[in-house]
Amino acid sequence: MLLHGYLACKETFIEQIEYFSQFYRVTAIDFLGFGKSEKLVEPFSVEDYAVWTKEVFALLGVEKPKVIAHSFGCRVAVKMAKTDGQVFDEIVLTGPAGVILKRGFAYKCKVKAYRLVRKIAPKFAERRFGSAEYRTLSPIMKESYKKIVNEDLRGDAREVKNRVLIVEGREDRTTTLAEAKEYLRCFPNAELKMIDGGHFAFLENPLAFNLLVEEFFSYD
Repeated sequence: MLLHGYLACKETFIEQIEYFSQFYRVTAIDFLGFGKSEKLVEPFSVEDYAVWTKEVFALLGVEKPKVIAHSFGCRVAVKMAKTDGQVFDEIVLTGPAGVILKRGFAYKCKVKAYRLVRKIAPKFAERRFGSAEYRTLSPIMKESYKKIVNEDLRGDAREVKNRVLIVEGREDRTTTLAEAKEYLRCFPNAELKMIDGGHFAFLENPLAFNLLVEEFFSYD
């Protein structure tokens, strides 16, 4: 099972779909609100996406799959595995999101500035502050985004009993090595591997990524 990142779609896993189809039945889905899936009609949290994804598993007849998740997809995978230890077999997380490290003084100043400007000129605040990713979203997706990115999943990770492989790109500046190492400390049974590439290292360096994952899945 392949779970894509935020604002992405199942096609980002094209290299993994082609490679792992040689050995497994491969299923890739578009999360609700992304790709060819329907739009959100209300803001979804990570928990909402976890429930929705488990329902999709049931509809597709997918039972205890091995999973490869990227970025936001990692949030959903962690939440699902914490809730139900039998929902997955082995778990691979790449560029994993879901850890909120201590934020510095500059970030806190930016938040205060945003809140002040929002009171005076809310439309300007929405255009001026926040990531480029955030500014492209519809109002419902913005509310969903805030629910998602403000949840720290370290507590959930501590309850995941599955074997976990974290694959981090050496040049990843979106979800950093520090975040990956923090996740590593939380999972009871996890290992961390590095490959060349950035946040989409699995797409930039597919051979190295696929071989690491194949070896991990083949462990007996």
